[in-house]
Amino acid sequence: MKKRIAIFASGSGSNAQKLMEHFKRSNDIEVALVLTNNADAYVLQRADNFEIPSHVFDKHEFYKTDNIIDLLKNLDIDFIVLAGFLWLIPQNLLLAYPGRIVNIHPAILPKFGGKGMYGDYVHLAVMAAEEAEGGITIHYVDENYDEGEYIYQAKYKIDKTDNLEMVKFKGQQLEHQHYPRIIEGLLKKIKK
Repeated sequence: MKKRIAIFASGSGSNAQKLMEHFKRSNDIEVALVLTNNADAYVLQRADNFEIPSHVFDKHEFYKTDNIIDLLKNLDIDFIVLAGFLWLIPQNLLLAYPGRIVNIHPAILPKFGGKGMYGDYVHLAVMAAEEAEGGITIHYVDENYDEGEYIYQAKYKIDKTDNLEMVKFKGQQLEHQHYPRIIEGLLKKIKK
């Protein structure tokens, strides 16, 4: 039986796309559901392109009900991957999937993490601090933003001539290279 992933994303979903591409070829793992808090998120189109079902939810459904957990359990979801998902994960979901929710952050944590630190805000903060390196952190999710146990970190060099688009590009290259591989490794350790 395949292990089943649910991806939570709030925006474009380039990491979600890489995960869908990667696991499309797998005999053991599949992306079974894409969830978003944004009805206009491009990740919905990406999911549709791969014929993966999706679900759009609002704050009430996410924080005040068990609907999302019921949906995940009904679809036999084994693992949750956050890919540019901007909301804090509620306690009931953390308890339903202990040690089975991971996120990717576009910086070397613990620097440049926390509430409001996502996407371009992270890259701009890294550049404003004149860091010589940027990077990514893949980590387990807990009740706080970007504070879960680290699983993997990778760095890239920032040149003085790099603009925001270049820094973002370098970071996304690392994300797309490592996130599917790390997720696959974690899933291989999970018993179905």
